[in-house]
Amino acid sequence: MKLLHKDIEKDNAGQVTLMPEEAEDMWHTYNLLQVGDSLRASTIRKVQTESTTGSVGSSRVRTTLTLCVETIDFDSQACQLRVKGTNLEENQYVKMGAYHTIELELNRKFTLAKKSWDSVVLDRIEQACDATQKADVAAVVMQEGLANLVLVTPAMTLLRAKVEVTIPRKRRGSCTQHEKALERFYEAVMQAILRHINFDVVKCFLVGSPGFVKDQFIAYLFREAVRQDNKLLLENRPKFMLVHSSSGHKYSLKGRSWQTLRTKRLNLLAW
Repeated sequence: MKLLHKDIEKDNAGQVTLMPEEAEDMWHTYNLLQVGDSLRASTIRKVQTESTTGSVGSSRVRTTLTLCVETIDFDSQACQLRVKGTNLEENQYVKMGAYHTIELELNRKFTLAKKSWDSVVLDRIEQACDATQKADVAAVVMQEGLANLVLVTPAMTLLRAKVEVTIPRKRRGSCTQHEKALERFYEAVMQAILRHINFDVVKCFLVGSPGFVKDQFIAYLFREAVRQDNKLLLENRPKFMLVHSSSGHKYSLKGRSWQTLRTKRLNLLAW
């Protein structure tokens, strides 16, 4: 669900403009609608026309109506939502007070107005429009000094954090500066994961890199989790999965690691 506009007054009256983007959004919309609300949306109206010769015909035209909601019908099998009510704003096709049924559609915006928006309904809108609540797969692609942390929803990949740390090269006879910089890098990635990943929602966490960076990071991550007694990471350890990626850039998700992620995600959802 996409929130396009929100205008709520201090007395809790106002309106919001939303656009459903997937089938589940129709269910959210069904729960938002109540009898007495005002719904404005594009719809199809059958109108009769009379030619100059007196013959009568009919045609279907698209128009925008504002209805006072009277009945709400939701078909859970087809994910179709029909709203019936009386027209509040007269136009060239529909008279004031005439009955009409609007069928809400995916990727077509609508405006819903209420005399009083309660906190429960506003919370539902916030939840429906928060893409992170639908991201059951997370991933971090990394290379030395660069990591991109993303959430994967059914429709898009969302960048949540980008970590960049300068890693000095190894010097002959001394690797101290290199190893300390790597630890700072791994610590920054760990903190990004703790800050941005909701493991109550995420079912699978993909860690990808070229070479052994991913293995070294996972070893560091859970070594620190044990040392700090971080129960969140320890309890969710089975969700972590190591795969190869060509680099630490976000575009590398389109390669082999991305395909592995998609397969893993579909298997989890089927399970």
